[in-house]
Amino acid sequence: MMNDFSDQKVVISGASRGIGKAISLAFLQQGATVIGIYGSNKEAADAFMAEYPKFKERLQLHQCDVSNPDQVEQLFNKIEDEFDTIDILINNAGIRRDKLLALMDHDSWQQVMDINLGGTFTMCKHSVLLMLKQKYGRIINITSPVAQLGFAGQTNYGASKAGQIGLTRSLCKEVARKKITVNCVSPGFIDTELIADLSPEQVKAYKKTVPMRRFGKVEEVAAAVLFLASKEAAYISGSVLDINGGL
Repeated sequence: MMNDFSDQKVVISGASRGIGKAISLAFLQQGATVIGIYGSNKEAADAFMAEYPKFKERLQLHQCDVSNPDQVEQLFNKIEDEFDTIDILINNAGIRRDKLLALMDHDSWQQVMDINLGGTFTMCKHSVLLMLKQKYGRIINITSPVAQLGFAGQTNYGASKAGQIGLTRSLCKEVARKKITVNCVSPGFIDTELIADLSPEQVKAYKKTVPMRRFGKVEEVAAAVLFLASKEAAYISGSVLDINGGL
């Protein structure tokens, strides 16, 4: 049955808020065990756990800086000890540090690259090693239309997201024979805290660029992720699924 994830283990970065939280809930509602990762906002993680006590047996939330290879390795050692292997990885952790390139400091460039792209690399590496044990897996990297369209002030973000697509298309060729698929989901303007810093004027202007004249919902992104993570999506790999209202 499609979207039945009973007995499957799902690792999700950026799991406690926004799109990541919606994805986590979608998998939990379909029977999966979710190993969620959050960066620093313990308050949001605790609130998530408290909000859904019915899932407490199948929901774990771990603090881990995905840009720190040592922390990621330690986390995956724990996951392997407890679960032996995993079935699904969702790379959703991401940050923005917007600034015109000529005015951008090196730290703003490097931090975005380390979390958005470096974190994707490290998470994929450790997940693939576990998935190879069972010769099955689904990896889904959350990228952005900025990777292909570009936005002024987002050279760092756009480069990191374009890098995710390149990584996805190369990695899928490395693991295809092991029944591991690797895809991207590319959400456009989604109503989350990631775009909460936009001014009302910016929101109005951006909505005008979307043919549907609205921002997307986190649940709409989660539904697409569930499909790509399903066993029925076995012949889809190296693809980018746009969820952007026709942007």
